[in-house]
Amino acid sequence: MTPRLQETHILEIYRQTIGPLYAYVSRRVGGDAGLAEDLVQDAWMRALDAWQTQGVPNEPLAWLTRVAHNALVSHFRRIRPELADPAIIDLEAASPSEDPDTAAVVGWGLARLRRPHASVLEAFYFDGKTVAEIASEQATSERAVEGRLRRARAKLKKTLTRILRPAKRGRISGEPDHARYPRTS
Repeated sequence: MTPRLQETHILEIYRQTIGPLYAYVSRRVGGDAGLAEDLVQDAWMRALDAWQTQGVPNEPLAWLTRVAHNALVSHFRRIRPELADPAIIDLEAASPSEDPDTAAVVGWGLARLRRPHASVLEAFYFDGKTVAEIASEQATSERAVEGRLRRARAKLKKTLTRILRPAKRGRISGEPDHARYPRTS
């Protein structure tokens, strides 16, 4: 492939994949445009580096999505979201990704789950797939997917509760106990 033809080919792939890739990342970061743009740019920079030596994969969007997913996981493993009360995160809601703060906490928790648990939650909440669609993709029954979702929600909730416990009431971090209860003589 000549350099000019290769450049034209890459630009065509870019035009075809940028929208779906940005949507994928944006849903997982709660619409935080700056973060989504940074992660998509990172995925594309890795693609340009890798594709020069390895060639363009047969499914560029799938390749880019996997790279973006790995970048998301790395991002959420590096940061610690603002402490939040896990009780306010509704894992039964249609989409916990609508609020950037909630999406950050959920993404952070998903990065700490095993891949099977994280993938079923991502498919249901972030990709908006129905239980029937997930079951079809995984060649399993809807009942099995419902069970996986239930177990994955429980694991995520346990992870978030253990890590993001709100501070105990009346206790100020670093404050000695006697400071809360002054002497009355």
